[in-house]
Amino acid sequence: MFTGIVEELGTVAGIEDQGDAVRLTISAATVLSDAELGASIAVNGCCLTVATLGENEWTADVMLETLKRTSLHAVSVGDQVNLERAVTPATRLGGHIVQGHVDGVGRIVSREPSEHWEVVTISLPEDLVRYVVEKGSIAVDGISLTVVSVTDDSFTVSLIPETLARTSLGFRAVGDEVNLETDIIAKHVEKLLGGVRP
Repeated sequence: MFTGIVEELGTVAGIEDQGDAVRLTISAATVLSDAELGASIAVNGCCLTVATLGENEWTADVMLETLKRTSLHAVSVGDQVNLERAVTPATRLGGHIVQGHVDGVGRIVSREPSEHWEVVTISLPEDLVRYVVEKGSIAVDGISLTVVSVTDDSFTVSLIPETLARTSLGFRAVGDEVNLETDIIAKHVEKLLGGVRP
């Protein structure tokens, strides 16, 4: 489990095509300070397992299912990615409950900068619309954000300077893919109500 508070920007240092999987090598510092083999680290919101560990880099195996369902299929060597370690029982939950299980991929539709923040509009797959509400939480590339507004096919978020400076959303361009994880509580409530949909 994660909180959606990005700890650092890592860099994709290598991509090894394994046919039905990819082995990613990622350069990092902060998330490796207490990492061990088998640990979970969220990469752009995708929970990945540490397969090998070096002094300033680690590798993770990304299966075909993950490549099909997330934007990790499009990363290239040199790309910066959001990194977060799994929470511990003593971790402050500064964002919201994030599992690292991506529900779908959206695209950045527009960016509207202002003096102190930036409003970003992101496309929303039709099957996820019911889980996204104004002032609710959503993880975008693993970043816990508050939804400002939502339509039938998109939502907006307001990004403060800290988010723009410390995460990949500071440099994502219109048209770029982003991983989306909706609020797990909404999905559980829907199931408990017998799959009732608005």
